[in-house]
Amino acid sequence: MIPQPLEDLMKTLSKVPGFGRRSAQRAALHLLTHKDHLQKLQADLATVMRDTKTCTTCNSIALHDPCHICTDTKRHNNTLCIVEEVADLWAIERSGAFRGQYYVLGGLLSAIDGIGPDEIGVPKILSRLVNSEFSEVILALSASMDGQTTAHLIASKIKPLGIEVTTLAKGLPMGAEIDYMDEGTLSFALQGRRGV
Repeated sequence: MIPQPLEDLMKTLSKVPGFGRRSAQRAALHLLTHKDHLQKLQADLATVMRDTKTCTTCNSIALHDPCHICTDTKRHNNTLCIVEEVADLWAIERSGAFRGQYYVLGGLLSAIDGIGPDEIGVPKILSRLVNSEFSEVILALSASMDGQTTAHLIASKIKPLGIEVTTLAKGLPMGAEIDYMDEGTLSFALQGRRGV
């Protein structure tokens, strides 16, 4: 019933995070009925494929290698923030609260998926830290079980280098109502309380 090329497009789109089968179908049909959008998407994808690189220093997506963050002389060279994905780096950059260096893991440790320390670049992180100016490493990883396991392993490898290892504060988000918070979030918030 569905033409094979359209079925193939829908299967490809459904692999994109946030797209299920129905979203992929809607997107594919939209692109087919709006050829100008399809042509623009095709051109943008070709440009991204041609022009983007992975920074060999921080593992981020960039137009140059090393990227603009790694080569920015106004950034602090004493703090390294380790994040799971490039989107996490972008979110921290949007906040304007951090002016140090980054390393993007590209995933988290996962025994089920066969992702170990080498796959997320732990040896590369350690070689970057040895004989460097870094005095602090911030582990900005998710609060999931895999995130916490990854943070623990990385911290255990970095601490012998004499570098302070910290994590992001966990607790209540701005504007949150306490009765809507889960027990884990409330527990972290109470443990991490500070004076006013």
